[in-house]
Amino acid sequence: MSRILRAIDAHAAATPDAIALSTSSATWTYAQLGEAVSEAARALFAFAPLVRPGSPVAVRLPNGPAWVVLDLALIRLGWPSLPLPDFFTPAQRDHALADAGATLLIEAASGAGQLAVAGAAITVTPCLTAAVPLPAGTAKITYTSGSTGQPKGVCLSQAQMEAVAGALVEAIGADYAGRHLPLLPLSILLENVAGLYATLIAGGRYHVLPAAALGLDTPFRPDLAALAGAIAAEAASSLIVVPELLRALLMVMTFTGARFPALKLVAVGGAKVSPQLLNQADALGLPVYEGYGLSECASVVALNTPAARKMGMVGRPLTHLTVEIASDGEIVVGPRPFLGYAGGELNTGKVRTGDLGAFDADGFLRIEGRRSNTIITAFGRNVAPEWVESELLAQPEIRQAVVFGEAQAALGALIVPLLPDMDEAAIAQAVARANQALPDYAQVKRWRIRAPFDPAAGELTDNGRPRRAVLLSRHRDFIEASL
Repeated sequence: MSRILRAIDAHAAATPDAIALSTSSATWTYAQLGEAVSEAARALFAFAPLVRPGSPVAVRLPNGPAWVVLDLALIRLGWPSLPLPDFFTPAQRDHALADAGATLLIEAASGAGQLAVAGAAITVTPCLTAAVPLPAGTAKITYTSGSTGQPKGVCLSQAQMEAVAGALVEAIGADYAGRHLPLLPLSILLENVAGLYATLIAGGRYHVLPAAALGLDTPFRPDLAALAGAIAAEAASSLIVVPELLRALLMVMTFTGARFPALKLVAVGGAKVSPQLLNQADALGLPVYEGYGLSECASVVALNTPAARKMGMVGRPLTHLTVEIASDGEIVVGPRPFLGYAGGELNTGKVRTGDLGAFDADGFLRIEGRRSNTIITAFGRNVAPEWVESELLAQPEIRQAVVFGEAQAALGALIVPLLPDMDEAAIAQAVARANQALPDYAQVKRWRIRAPFDPAAGELTDNGRPRRAVLLSRHRDFIEASL
């Protein structure tokens, strides 16, 4: 039996009344969660004749208790799962289903449905896909768009995911397992592993609400008042956020006076976070801890914790991993953090992350940017654009930014103001403030104001990162004008 299922049984025996899973109107103790998982596994087993051995079952559901129960039921059955984010385009969804060779698709039913799971009506539909070779031991296939090309399916074993979740509990401490409120989709590996699995292993309460109740039904344009209100009203003790959500929370706290006294841990990752933003969080009493990871390492590689934190660093590596810096500065993670890609070659050892980094004398890891994104200016200076962008994004007037300057004398930027009608002078002042934290060779000397980056036009990845090549190609006239 997997570690997560053993943990549920152990908590049910030790603390039978402890709540494992909840919504605004329903609760499941650890014993009730175990029963719900077993019941869902029995119901799914009726579809076993339609399941190709070793092929995944796709799950396309919104955040809710049904997602949690079905994910755990697939683990109990030993059937690989393929989570599909709601924000995937139909083309991305179809690609993932075919690329992974999914045999069944689980979705929310518009009517009665074929199954009832945790109070939700569910449909199960066969997928007419060809068999795809997957690495032995694949338990989950997660798709990330990256910055170019079709999404790739990262294949992970249950042991690899549970090693991350267990190491997080070890690093943070089970005392911090209070009431975790998921803000990211459960179909995103970071929330699935570091949020759900870690909470259940530690004996905490996973309090899951629909996106609309959190003001996140349009994830790239959150309703900040609703989000802040939900965090406070639900007495969340822990969150996982991306930098943009962190910035939004800090803005609400600054302008409305909102505070979240129940929060004990806010983990932030996905992109470089400006020390200025972290300082702002400290000043407002928000307990933010920066981390670092990638899908090929089952979501988390390193994390600052309440017991060990350094500003501007992403923490010490988790204990089950080996992390080293190659001669070219690239971060390399071992011993074998993932199995391979769907339909591709096996991964048999360490992973070159494509990220540049360094360790300090105390073993804390610092991220210095993406190797593939590094800008080399006309003066021969190497600049990681994420570094400069983090300073721009720390300014309240700037919502989004992408920096450029390859082979140019000075850096430039595409900037999206916080408000569409914001005075250009306010943006100029914001850029000037950001430049004060940067050396001369990394300062932004010119910029163009534009509309928000559009995910539907391919300008953002599925987790909100800018697609640099797409954005720069659409502003080639402005970029090349400085050559």
